Formats: sequence, structure tokens, C-alpha cells
Amino acid sequence: MAVQLNYVAAKDWKPSKEYLITLIKVELSETAIKEAKGKSLKKIFEDAAASVAAESSTGTWTKVYDGEGSGMSRAAKERAMAFDLDYTNHMFKVAYPPFLFELDNISGLFAGIIGNIAGMKMVSAMRVYDVKFPEKMIKAFPGPRFGVKGIRKLLKKPRGPLVATVPKPKIGRTAKEQADLAKMLFTSGLGTYDGIKDDENLTNLSFNKFDERAKCVLKALKAAEKQTGKKKFYLCNVSHSNLEVMRKRAKLIKDNGGIFMMLDVVCTGFAAADTMRRYNPGLAIHAHRAMHGFITRDNSPGVHGHGKLYGFSVSMIFLAKTFRLLGVDTLHGGSPLAKMEDYGEAKYIQQVLQEKNLKPHPKIPSLGQDWYHIKPVWMVASGGLHPGDFELILKELGEDIIIQCGGGLLGHPDGVEAGVIAIEQARELAMKKIPLKKWVEQHPHSELAAAVKLWGYGPRIVY
Repeated sequence: MAVQLNYVAAKDWKPSKEYLITLIKVELSETAIKEAKGKSLKKIFEDAAASVAAESSTGTWTKVYDGEGSGMSRAAKERAMAFDLDYTNHMFKVAYPPFLFELDNISGLFAGIIGNIAGMKMVSAMRVYDVKFPEKMIKAFPGPRFGVKGIRKLLKKPRGPLVATVPKPKIGRTAKEQADLAKMLFTSGLGTYDGIKDDENLTNLSFNKFDERAKCVLKALKAAEKQTGKKKFYLCNVSHSNLEVMRKRAKLIKDNGGIFMMLDVVCTGFAAADTMRRYNPGLAIHAHRAMHGFITRDNSPGVHGHGKLYGFSVSMIFLAKTFRLLGVDTLHGGSPLAKMEDYGEAKYIQQVLQEKNLKPHPKIPSLGQDWYHIKPVWMVASGGLHPGDFELILKELGEDIIIQCGGGLLGHPDGVEAGVIAIEQARELAMKKIPLKKWVEQHPHSELAAAVKLWGYGPRIVY
């Protein structure tokens, strides 16, 4: 890349705290190696790292006019720099001075730092593992309105995990049928069940209109609160490609006594998440992450830094940081039981969402983050979960989580009411640190025992 400026820092160079940092791994393309004309792999890697820094900041693919009025003096001063090059694993960091970005504009930021770098012919694969935001950028965003403590206050639940169910089948129930299910969930057993959630593809359908569904379910919710004396929540899906439609839907929820809106944050985008947070109708934002797998999933051997990459992706850690900054109150982070070989990524995502002074993970490529005024966010654990998982989930993720069981409640062999009771039993045992297996042996005819007999221990489906 024949640029005028050097985009690789000296060996011991470190950026100041004002810089934004990214962490990236690349695979060098065969084309880059063939066209290198005798250059060592070390030099080719340096050129690739420099090209990423150049393309994502002030550089271009060839030398250009650098005379008066060219902007080259500013480009030289404010260029990004690749540093901490790992020549073995082809990983490196890029430091960006804050002058390169509009501080409160995530869309503009990502258009810069990752917008075009995956198109370079020098690389055949790339993964953006992490981003570390500087203090000035963090302070340009309001962050979550409620966060963990705020949601607990709304629900009058000072401790313990929350539980929620998404109707299954995903699509099929009418608005009234979904409200009937909500009533059953909220009033069965001891009446402690917390929430019901729309699924991602339940929006405004011919047989289940948004307005009718929101009003019916929230009416059932209020009646259940009165009956049980327990606060409940409905994660009502406002997602739409038109921001004005989402704002109208959020207002309807608020006008009918709801406390949550659900937003498919990947499908609706960064602008939608930022807009709905700043619009601020007084609702908490539940961030669903449908479609994230097409962006974050990577089955390459090098997904955790060591080994070869096969494709282009960003990590879920990267997205979790972004949506916490944008101000969601809850975010899906997967199941801690999903993969034992992932170095505990779900656990680290929970830390990304909840720790104030996050440290880099010892095994997962990461940068850490100081969050300043940004509140902790609820981690949502989901994906094939059922009552037999509660003990380990709480052990791994702590109490500030939402455990979502869809089939793991509605598929109980003795029906929905029994499914609610089984989850109530599992949650109480986990909170009291009573071994679940031992209790099931002592109570073989319990709802929990029936659930464990069907599903055992550990997730049955991994998403």
C-alpha cells in the first residue's frame, strides 16, 4: 500500500487514554504473499496491519497530492497507528485519536474503524475481537436509563434472577391467546413468575396485531399483579424498520402501563438503539440479538486468537460493549452451558455488561473497559434452558440475570402450570444453594423432578 505516512508504531509505543483502541486478527491472503516479491511474512503482516490502520483513518491505497490545502499535515497528526503486533498469531491493536470521530455517533465510528477494512485483498480473513472506548466517548452517551438496580426497583425485587418465557410456537397464538398464556404464567404456582416475551418475528401480524397484543397482555399483567401482589413485566416487541413506528409502539406500551420495550438491536441497527434510548419514553429497553450469528459466529480454529481464521466477523463481546454504551437495559448473551470449549465467553459477556472496571480476559482476546457513569446491564441467558440448568447458571452468572425458558417451561410433560412450578422450585433451590439433584431424589413426584426426568441437566438445544 503506497501511502505517504507510516501507520505502524514503534515497538514500545503506547497510546494515551484518549485514544480509542481496537483488537484485530488477520489472515494474509495468498495474493498478498505472492505479490510481496520476496518480503518476509513479518513484513507482509506489518503491511497488513498498517493498511488496516490507514484504511480506517486517514490513508488511501496510493500516494496522493500532499501540497498546500491537501490536508496531509492534519492526516499525519491524527492518523491511526497499529501497535502491539503479534507476529505469531497475526493479531494487533489499532489506536485512533479522538479527533477522527464524532463522539456521540456509533454509526459514524464503525463506518470508520471497521467499515472497509474487510474488503482489502491483502487479507483472506479477519476478526474484530474488541473495542475500547475512551472516556470522552463514554460520556457522550446517556447509557441505560434503568440498568440492573433500576429494574429491580421497578419490579420490587431486591435480589434473585428474573425468569421469563417466550411463547412457543414462535408464531401461532392470537393476541388474546398470548394474554391468556401470560395470565397462566403469572398466576400459576406461588405467583412469582416474572415475565413474558415476544419472539423476534412476532411484530404486527394479521392474526396478532401489535396494538391489540400489547393492550391484552398488559391488561392480563396488571390483573395478575393485583392477584399475586408481585410485579411482572412484558417484553413487547416494537421492532420495525421505521423509527416513527417504533416510537408510536413504545408510547402505546407506556400508555397501557408497561415498563419494557423489546428491540431487535442487530436487525434494527445502532441508530435505532440510540434513537429509542434518547427518545426515552420511560421504558426499559430489552435488547434481543436476532441475526447476530451472521456477524459474530466463527467456527475457525483461530476464533480465540490461536490458529487460523477462515472468515470475517466481529465478536459478541464487541457488540455487547456497543449496546451497553447505547443504553439498553438487558441484552442476550447466550448460555454459560452452551460450549465448554469457548473459554467461558458467556461469563465474560456478563462481565462486559455488568462490571464497572472491566479487565481483559486471560484467554479470550479482549481489551477491558472503564465504564464511568454507564450502569450495569442485565445479562439474558437463553438457548435450550430448562429447570435442570438453574443451579449451574446461577453459579456461573450470579443473580443479576434473566433466565429465559421457552420450551423449557411450555414443554413440561404435565403442562404449563407445572412448568411454572418447576421453575419456581429450581430458582428457590438455586438461591438457597440446596443441591438440585439431591432435592429431586428426595421429591420424585415434584414438578421439578418431572422436568429433570424429561430434560436432565444441561441445555438440550444450543443457539
